[in-house]
Amino acid sequence: MGDWQVTAATINCDAVAAEVTIIVKSDGSVKCTGFENITSSRKARLDLVNRSLTLKRVLDCPGTECKQVKEYLEKTAD
Repeated sequence: MGDWQVTAATINCDAVAAEVTIIVKSDGSVKCTGFENITSSRKARLDLVNRSLTLKRVLDCPGTECKQVKEYLEKTAD
């Protein structure tokens, strides 16, 4: 990877139907604020369930194995 310390992008995540920020450090570690938020509190998990019911589709965050996270990692590797 290049001479940078961290890069980030805010995207509209289909998995949680919300905006999330993907953060990639120069060591290759990655963090998604959507995943961090959902796993951090019961209220956030309930909000995800309520959004699922409202949208009438299952919302589930796969964490850093998410397709959008992987696409962003590939983009930053260039």
